[in-house]
Amino acid sequence: MAEAEKKKKSGKKSWFKGLKSEFGKIIWTDRKTLGKQTVAVVAISAVLCGLITLVDSVVLEIVNLLIK
Repeated sequence: MAEAEKKKKSGKKSWFKGLKSEFGKIIWTDRKTLGKQTVAVVAISAVLCGLITLVDSVVLEIVNLLIK
């Protein structure tokens, strides 16, 4: 019984050790790059939102004309 518990605890420790070493390998971007990428994502999202709204409005008008 005691050996199984020790093995279980050592497994958790080695998992956390591995997790810590993997976090050490992460390369974080600097503030300037992060800002540029955030602006790009927001701008592209806004443009796509506008395009989807435009297409939706056109399709809705076409359907309304067909129904009448």
